[in-house]
Amino acid sequence: MQNDWDVNPDDYLKDEAGAFVLKVDGTPRKKAGRAKGSKGRGYTYHSETKAKMDAKKKVRANSKKLKAAQAKVEGYKKTITTTKKTLNKLEGTGSSNIIEDVELASIPSALAAEAQEDVIFKANEGPQEDFLAAGETDVLYGGAAGGGKSYAMLVDPLRYAHRPAHRGLIIRRSMPELRELIDKSRELYPKAFPGCKYKEVEKLWNFPSGAKIEFGFLERDADVYRYQGQAYSWIGFDEITHLPTEFAWNYLASRLRTTDSEITCYMRCTANPGGAGATWVKKRYIDPSPPHESFEGADGLSRKFIPARLQDNPFLATDGRYEKMLKALPPTQRQQLLEGNWDVAEGAAFTEFVPQLHVITPFEIPVHWERVKGIDYGYASESACVWGAVDPSDGTLIIYRELYRKGLLGTELAEMITDMEMQDPFSVQGVLDTACWSRTGTTGPTIGETLQRAGHKLRRADKNRIQGKIQIHEYLKVMQSGRPRIQLFNTCPNLIRELQSIPLDKRNPEDVDTHAPDHAYDALRYLIMSRPRINDTLNQMRQFHRERVYAPVDSTFGY
Repeated sequence: MQNDWDVNPDDYLKDEAGAFVLKVDGTPRKKAGRAKGSKGRGYTYHSETKAKMDAKKKVRANSKKLKAAQAKVEGYKKTITTTKKTLNKLEGTGSSNIIEDVELASIPSALAAEAQEDVIFKANEGPQEDFLAAGETDVLYGGAAGGGKSYAMLVDPLRYAHRPAHRGLIIRRSMPELRELIDKSRELYPKAFPGCKYKEVEKLWNFPSGAKIEFGFLERDADVYRYQGQAYSWIGFDEITHLPTEFAWNYLASRLRTTDSEITCYMRCTANPGGAGATWVKKRYIDPSPPHESFEGADGLSRKFIPARLQDNPFLATDGRYEKMLKALPPTQRQQLLEGNWDVAEGAAFTEFVPQLHVITPFEIPVHWERVKGIDYGYASESACVWGAVDPSDGTLIIYRELYRKGLLGTELAEMITDMEMQDPFSVQGVLDTACWSRTGTTGPTIGETLQRAGHKLRRADKNRIQGKIQIHEYLKVMQSGRPRIQLFNTCPNLIRELQSIPLDKRNPEDVDTHAPDHAYDALRYLIMSRPRINDTLNQMRQFHRERVYAPVDSTFGY
């Protein structure tokens, strides 16, 4: 019996003298790896190599189909030419006979069938079709789960894939979530554009025209700086509500530009209700205008919200199994994912807040009602101020006004509050975030001192977070009269939105999540912790007296 090293000596290691390199057992050592040209039984290619091989096979198969279709068309052309010659001869003889060529009659249907075979993607009628046809710069396609949002997100950037200057960017929150989109793109893109190639390391598709579509993820806000200096003609956020703040959207919107005058730049987003960023997404896309209606945002961009429904996706809606699964979810998730309800929030801190009960139409606040305001200051984030008045008939706190603005200096905030209080009968006393009284190395007045010098009567707020939250729960309760202890004018949209959606802190369920927008909530918490009281005639007289003797530079309490 011959040994393998005698039959295949080139498969074994040799030293410089040409002798076999021996193992411990005295047998020759085989070369590492697989012999060239052999695959071996059970050999498995690397996943990336396998994907490339499969893509090449699909390209070759599609090329064969295309050549076959072209050959059929040429055959149909020859048949048409022959039939025309026959008809011309008949017309020349004056014959009234009509010849119907079966093959000629079959040409339209045959060509339609051939064209149908080449259809790679067809938008579902309704919202998915509207999303892909939208001409607005910034569009949100969101609502119920299973509406076909992910495929729409992949198809939309292909609108300019034939332009060399086109550069698209598709964003998800995390890499595992991004992988699902990439896998779908591998099914779709090579069929739509034979010859396009995917680079795994860069997460980048290169199209034959030179156009590019890139995939990226943003686990943290700071991840946006990966795209510093880049320019994109199309940017899409898949499941944008997974981003807790609008920072990433704002930053990447500044990257939206192109040098090709034939390309229109677009921002596109998809989302389900709920998630850490549901509040700011709802504020940007849903609250300003009814669905399907175009509007101009504060940033000057044309914008639209297109709601998605499960019924819009025939591939999921027909058998009813996916719908049954959604119906089995907990109530909040069921309303979000099945009904596409943006007014409910998973893990909301104040589930007892009901807009139909706690939100009312504005009315004129009587002069004798006790008034108070709570202020939460921010410059990079929003400054918030809410005004409340106590109904002496039952002690109900009426929140009748709000201020919610980003980027205000102390003097600007003071001026805006003064202007908004011009209609009040007297200066409204208030409480201010204690941080506004702290000095940070500057020699000038603090925010608190600035507001006081402008004539506002302020003292330091009670910032006990747990007790403040408990007090808000107490105020949201319904009294025996059927009326809650707190009601908000519908002219306070920011406070209403935060009370609806602010989530609990997962690490401390006794508090709210401070990473969510909470500025109006904090201002309300300060106001309630100031213990606003029912006013009477004597207190009213004292109020006017204080108004006359008030010294705005009082650094202790202000009143």
